[in-house]
Amino acid sequence: MQATSSSPNVRLSVIMPAYNEEPTLEESVQAVLDRVQGDFELVLVNDGSKDRTGEIADRIGRRDSRVRVIHHEKNAGKTAALKTGFAASRGEIVIVQDADLEYDPAEIAAVIEPIERNIADVVFGSRFMVRKASRVLYFYHFLANKGLTFLCNMLTNLHMTDVETCYKAFRGEIIRNMTITSKGFGFEIEVTAKIAKLGCRLYEVPISYYGRTYEEGKKIGFKDGLAAGVYILRYNLFCPLADSYVKIPDVTKYRQLPQRH
Repeated sequence: MQATSSSPNVRLSVIMPAYNEEPTLEESVQAVLDRVQGDFELVLVNDGSKDRTGEIADRIGRRDSRVRVIHHEKNAGKTAALKTGFAASRGEIVIVQDADLEYDPAEIAAVIEPIERNIADVVFGSRFMVRKASRVLYFYHFLANKGLTFLCNMLTNLHMTDVETCYKAFRGEIIRNMTITSKGFGFEIEVTAKIAKLGCRLYEVPISYYGRTYEEGKKIGFKDGLAAGVYILRYNLFCPLADSYVKIPDVTKYRQLPQRH
């Protein structure tokens, strides 16, 4: 099920994809509702879950008007769920929030601040810039992330520290116009390549990370890492700017606006 937004009429859209997140979904949504301030909407996309995720999502949506729920009939992967959420979003700023309690919504304000100050068009929340609270987990995941980030940096000529982070915030115009064609967990790589081609002002800010083990429901695996390597080559070397956006946003217009302090 797809949804299309009208013109933006809220300050912030929080996009939450969810697949079989029954144990954490309600707490994750409530954390967003309690900790994100100001005018915002939460677009919750149930990606064909086989557990009670859809039922819980509908109950929350009926309870709080800030929550908009969209259901996929079949599981299509995280990137497909995000595409649905972006298309339905109405915010001037759009940010991704997972449904698994690994990221604290209280830090969303810090992530979107550079966009609100008009010094950035896109902001990544980095788990490695400054060591805030961070659960100690898999060394091989750390190495894979560093390797993928290094390869991304080589091909984009950007100096990023954490390309695989969940917290990515965009001006709504940018992400809603982006043509997203990857699958599974390919979104992180594809979007990074395409914002680099557009010449966006990209910032990173430090964030905390409360990671899960596989026993606790973590889903990304070795095959996703291999696919990410292929996506890095594909979207940096073989995907021109004209194919990256439905309509290429004019990001230079934001640089003519005053910066806020």
